[in-house]
Amino acid sequence: MTDLTEHLPRLRRYARALTGDAHAADDLVQDTLERALSRFRLFRPGTRPEAWLLSIMHNLFISQVRQRGTRPQTTPLDEAHAMPAIRGTEGDRLALRDLDRALAQLTPEQREVLLLVSLEELTYEETARVLGIPVGTVMSRLSRARDRLREILAQQSGPGPAHLKVVK
Repeated sequence: MTDLTEHLPRLRRYARALTGDAHAADDLVQDTLERALSRFRLFRPGTRPEAWLLSIMHNLFISQVRQRGTRPQTTPLDEAHAMPAIRGTEGDRLALRDLDRALAQLTPEQREVLLLVSLEELTYEETARVLGIPVGTVMSRLSRARDRLREILAQQSGPGPAHLKVVK
């Protein structure tokens, strides 16, 4: 298995998406790494380490949510710690805000699948393993999440520009 530190950015990003809080995300990453190191013997050679780590993180997060008995809060994507390669424009910030609001309206199950497949670039099989669900469920949730996201974004953008009548 490779050095675990190379997986920190991905773990932090997913933890932030799950918890909605930078401090809680850092705690979740630390708990994930502690669990991975203490159970390293369970890692199966030939599998992707990031999928194994994300699976551990997901299971820890679910346990924490169950213990608290609450649903996680979401954090706007524009508050993420990632440094952009190019300075964004005001339009980019507005688009990111709209996307964040749309993601927050998805069910947690749909949001998890969408983020793992689209953002973390896991395969359907890896996503199924991480979430502990069948591949067909991953495909179904992903399809519903994409459809719902399109619908929400279309509603946010409004009916489009008004057509003006030319008066002479």
